[in-house]
Amino acid sequence: MRLTLVFLACAWGCNRPIAEHPNFVFFLIDDLGWVDTGVYGSTFYETPNIDRLAREGARFTQFYSASPVCSPTRASIMTGKDPARLHITNWIGGEGRAMLIQAEYLRQLPLEEITLGEAFKEAGYATGYIGKWHLGAEGFLPPDQGFDYSFAVNHAGQPGSYFYPYENPNWPVTNVPDLEDGEEGDYLTDRLTDAALQFIEAQSDTTFFLVFSHYAVHTPLQSKAELTAKYESKAQGLAATDAPAFLPEGTNAITKQRQDHAVYAGMIESTDQSVGRVLALLDSLELADRTVVVFVSDNGGLSTLRRSRGIPTAVLPLRAGKGWLYEGGVRVPLIIKWPGAVEDGRVIDQPAITMDLYPTLLEIAGLPAQPDQHTDGLSLVHPMLGTGALDRQRLFFHFPHYHGSGNRPSGAARIGDYKLFEWFEDGKIELYDLSADIGESRDLAGERPELTAELHEILEDWRRSVGARMPTPNPEWRPN
Repeated sequence: MRLTLVFLACAWGCNRPIAEHPNFVFFLIDDLGWVDTGVYGSTFYETPNIDRLAREGARFTQFYSASPVCSPTRASIMTGKDPARLHITNWIGGEGRAMLIQAEYLRQLPLEEITLGEAFKEAGYATGYIGKWHLGAEGFLPPDQGFDYSFAVNHAGQPGSYFYPYENPNWPVTNVPDLEDGEEGDYLTDRLTDAALQFIEAQSDTTFFLVFSHYAVHTPLQSKAELTAKYESKAQGLAATDAPAFLPEGTNAITKQRQDHAVYAGMIESTDQSVGRVLALLDSLELADRTVVVFVSDNGGLSTLRRSRGIPTAVLPLRAGKGWLYEGGVRVPLIIKWPGAVEDGRVIDQPAITMDLYPTLLEIAGLPAQPDQHTDGLSLVHPMLGTGALDRQRLFFHFPHYHGSGNRPSGAARIGDYKLFEWFEDGKIELYDLSADIGESRDLAGERPELTAELHEILEDWRRSVGARMPTPNPEWRPN
């Protein structure tokens, strides 16, 4: 395989050879929506460094998170397995019941799984993890899962604050450790970037695998004052529109229709600056040509909530957002820069999912596949090289939980261009043709009953095959 990749790189006329065992910097962003960067279509947020990364790498336009919330997706990245197979189907700590009692789920990533950290450590890489983890507490943290270096990992899904001392006295589990030496005004995204730069410099003479998992752009919504002021001015300059600011979703939620939140925009710009600082260091250390950079979000943007007008972003033309299995909740950005191999600016329009990252990174690194581990993932190397498509037409999603976004327990399958939904409370089925209706506005279930039944049977068969846990009736539930 390595000789084949070198040949392809030379066939494109690249001046840079493919590194035999490259370094990896894996940016994992929290809650970043599909259209929350310039290269993916935003005209309000400014992301020149992320846009540069896309120009120098491959950008996926139909990439999915395995779940509409964080912990399940993060588990899928670490293991190459579907959250339903792992039984990590909700964000760890998430509770909720109404008509149904949510499905039981694990509150930590089992140590029996061979994580990406363990796979790269076994291969001789220096492994590091910085930032949000949310896959378990003591005994299940990054050092227990193959990462030699761990920094600023708390036990929650968000920071106490983005400003020093990064604490919330009313919610201590969100306090971010390892940052006691800061000063008033220090910003978390910047401080984590300092740590990432230190790790890269310390490992510059060896091979390293760094997961840089920003807490941004998750709540609490806090940005630096100068960036907030910049985007407040920019928002005031937006053209007036008669379009509604919010539209209803489901029975009790609304979805934001316009990107104009100044604080959120400032958080995105700080994240973009972080990417730029890392890329600049790789250039200055002459590591850029032998470092693979991955940039991905763990779920869709926070564009839908229960009757809250503090919603930070909009993900149009997609429907809904974080917490929902509609496209807005699970379609996310993915950019992979693989120097010397992937043609600059390549756009890949094939459906793929976060379980695919595990086998992809192994193959790029020249490490043997672990099919018993990455059971549900396929390598993206051939699509990136332009030598073939993924041998898969089906993607499945399982979210048997309630969520603060207003979502109810549900499942979904994308089969070809069709997307089928099942709502577990009442068994309602929906069907959409994404090739003609990316916004999932026209339900075809009534028009195509035979196709709907066929796809529903495929979804049910898949759930049985992975041992998916289902919600159960709540005997105490009474309708309002």
